[in-house]
Amino acid sequence: MNTRRLFTLVLACAAVTPLVFAQSLETPKGRTVLSVSGKIGATNKGALAVFDMAMLEKLPQHSFTTRTPWYDKPVKFTGPLLKDVLALVKSSGTTLSAVAINDYKINIPIEDIGKHGVLMARLIDDKPIPVRSKGPLFVVYPFDNAAELRTSVYYERSIWQLKALDLQ
Repeated sequence: MNTRRLFTLVLACAAVTPLVFAQSLETPKGRTVLSVSGKIGATNKGALAVFDMAMLEKLPQHSFTTRTPWYDKPVKFTGPLLKDVLALVKSSGTTLSAVAINDYKINIPIEDIGKHGVLMARLIDDKPIPVRSKGPLFVVYPFDNAAELRTSVYYERSIWQLKALDLQ
């Protein structure tokens, strides 16, 4: 093979390689706590994007304190923004179907996620959330930020014991 063809081949491979690697996520090393399916462009287990807690901890962490119907006093929630998780898996679609460990299922409009700063909490008051206390993941809205959020519509979308997301 002449030098010119070899150089062209190397350039072509270099141009394609980032596209191939951009389509996959790191592989979880610990127990899977979340699986994402549906209209996603980045996967790490067949057609799924699966996460262990360490992968979620690597994302930018955000916190807010808010009153909820489930606790007697305001609670501090910490974790990645749901929009950051969806960006990581290169999501598309208009509806997010969220499923809990007990198979409770709720649809969340994608527009909510950016508009309201919806959090995928992994900590409550700076402590990991045990399964018996609505963990390990809890989708929560910043209810104290707007009166419109303090309604049954948004309380129902705040799913605890989250195990799966499906983009439609």
